[in-house]
Amino acid sequence: MFWVLLLLLAWVAAGVSCTRLCLAAVHAASLDADAARGHDLTLYEAAFLSGGPARVADLTLVSMARQRRLLLAHTGWATVVDPHGRDDMERSVIGAIGPEGQSRIAPLRTATAAADSVRRLADRLVAAGLAVPDGGRVTVAEAVRQVRAAAAAVLVLGAAALLLPGQTPGSDVPVAVWFLLPLILTVSCLAIARIEVHPCTRWASPAGQRLLGALARHSDASGDDRTYLASVAVRGIRAIGEPELRAALAHRDRDTA
Repeated sequence: MFWVLLLLLAWVAAGVSCTRLCLAAVHAASLDADAARGHDLTLYEAAFLSGGPARVADLTLVSMARQRRLLLAHTGWATVVDPHGRDDMERSVIGAIGPEGQSRIAPLRTATAAADSVRRLADRLVAAGLAVPDGGRVTVAEAVRQVRAAAAAVLVLGAAALLLPGQTPGSDVPVAVWFLLPLILTVSCLAIARIEVHPCTRWASPAGQRLLGALARHSDASGDDRTYLASVAVRGIRAIGEPELRAALAHRDRDTA
């Protein structure tokens, strides 16, 4: 009756992995509860939810450049024109450039993305249920992978039980039927997760994604400066209309490649 031990291992793998997936799904759903109600995204918040700290840095640089308070050259250099930042993000940029008033764009972007002002922004969004916490960004995905691995393990254990000589149950029920039950459990959990669990991006919770969708539709319908910056916040530097400014920020990628 060695096949019973294999069956027990199959049930442990299926039960643990499916329980973890259920807990992860419940946690992800809790992030969505009324989080988007009555909240209007700022441009910095939209940038973070769309692309994380790096997108916030890009948005700040673009905003300052369009206001002629920061010069971004296509050669990959940033030069301060107005040393007085109008908010914490802009002050982070100016502080990262340093007293000389000039810096390469690549390290400037990195330093701005790691600034305390960006971390505080992230904390506020997480507390509001609009951003996914660091520990929760991959929880559901990892749980799904674990259930898939458990399903494969059940198949392997079942095949091993069938191949063992003389391993027959004490009843008329075939061995394969006993292993079919944990397999059904894992496959059912995967099917339910695919239908019911709302996919989270790396940064935005489901509630945050809904607000981003509304902001993106508004930016497509209008052409003022704020909606231009909203497009940059949501879509990144590919939404920049000025060729020279886009080239300046694209130069950053060549520097860091």
